[in-house]
Amino acid sequence: MTAARKLWSLLTATHHYEKTLSTRNRGAGTMIDAPILAYLIETTNGRVLYDVGCDYAKIADPAKRAKWYDPAVFAFGAPQMREDQCLPAWFARLRISAADIDAVFLGHLHFDHAGGLCDVAGCEIHVQHDELESARNREDAGYFPDDFDGDYRWIVMQGEYDLLPGLRAISTPGHTAGHMSLLIELPKGPPVLLCGDAADLTENLEDEVAPGLCWREQESMAVDSIRKLKRIAREEGAQLWPNHDMAFWRQLRHFPLFHE
Repeated sequence: MTAARKLWSLLTATHHYEKTLSTRNRGAGTMIDAPILAYLIETTNGRVLYDVGCDYAKIADPAKRAKWYDPAVFAFGAPQMREDQCLPAWFARLRISAADIDAVFLGHLHFDHAGGLCDVAGCEIHVQHDELESARNREDAGYFPDDFDGDYRWIVMQGEYDLLPGLRAISTPGHTAGHMSLLIELPKGPPVLLCGDAADLTENLEDEVAPGLCWREQESMAVDSIRKLKRIAREEGAQLWPNHDMAFWRQLRHFPLFHE
């Protein structure tokens, strides 16, 4: 029996960028608005947070924004993030605090998925060994070193495992070295497979197109992970949730509604 009870999709920011960042070698000149999401899973054993969004201070503070979102590196600038989209604001709406989060599970350590670690610093943080090593070596510009250089309670894992009954960590490398997706068995509806950045858009899944950024240019690895997600979804009767697809996100239930 699954431990999962409720699933919330939390919009923490949006990012306006060229579609080629999401679909490799597709979409030049086409700009899209991508949601930056965190997912809160309430279980019988506590609360699990999948991803934590951006570090608000790096966006709101002009000096930090200039340092971390240098136009020479970030051609499309920083995400658009309001203070009421930060994790503490979401926690307040949910009538909880960071202390009520029992575990954070990071799909990967890019700035738009791990920047908010500063808001959950006391929590148990699950990450893959290969991902943490790649991030610390800053293998691509999406890693902001001080996002994950704090005194965090790392739970460093290797490969797939069950976080809790009904919450299965799925290995989907390709976008990054240790990227992970999460299969969630809900008590009423079909299972949900959070793709993370293994599939930004529905198009990535339907056409089996790799994300724009691939670890060490391993496009075939990224495509293999997309095919793996589709296979698991067929076998489990699960819904695939792409990670940065605005049209898809608008179809989901939004706070105060949740999936169960």
